[in-house]
Amino acid sequence: MEPTAAPTPTALHQGLASAWEFLLLGGPAIWAIAALSVITVALILWKIWDLSHLGAWNGGRHMKRAVAQWADGHEDAALATLKNRRTCRAVLARAAMMARRDASLDHEAAQAETARVARQVLARAQRGLRPLELIATIAPLLGLLGTVMGMIAAFQALQQAGAKADPATLAGGIWEALLTTAAGMAVAIPASMALSWFESVADRLRHEMEDAATRIFLRPSQDRALKAAE
Repeated sequence: MEPTAAPTPTALHQGLASAWEFLLLGGPAIWAIAALSVITVALILWKIWDLSHLGAWNGGRHMKRAVAQWADGHEDAALATLKNRRTCRAVLARAAMMARRDASLDHEAAQAETARVARQVLARAQRGLRPLELIATIAPLLGLLGTVMGMIAAFQALQQAGAKADPATLAGGIWEALLTTAAGMAVAIPASMALSWFESVADRLRHEMEDAATRIFLRPSQDRALKAAE
């Protein structure tokens, strides 16, 4: 009876084995970079969800309709359109309208109150970006640190070998040391790309909210207009 052939390892097992070998070859620096990679993925996914919750990609249709109603003099309808809306644009537009309708606030005070709310909204849109910026900065540095440490170890081994040094051994030590640089760049590049994308989204929100607030303040409130007429 012929012996049964041993099962070949699956692609998943091979991938896990390669990843484990990669971590072992890289040393402590590669472990730190691996942790940063997990944090980076988590931050990117969370930020996408966070911006979606803030309505960053819904086009601001409710805000635009409310601002148009406000410009036509339908203040109550504009506020009703924004009622219970929690997107960043709607929150800012509602705050600007309420400040304009508040008889106890003059024009400058109403603008100051609107600016305060705008800063809060923008701070919410920009939260989580500093950690991404930090990761994009330190990941290549960690990779470079690991490479330098690996090169030092390789040249120490070369010095100890003396005249019997094997160039293949030195080459192997060098490419193992360069693994951390490649890993650091592999983490920093997507982190930088995601950071630029999220910053562009926050900038677009800021411009849209500034435009909406300007349009709201260009038309005086009905109560102020009635007082001026009296």
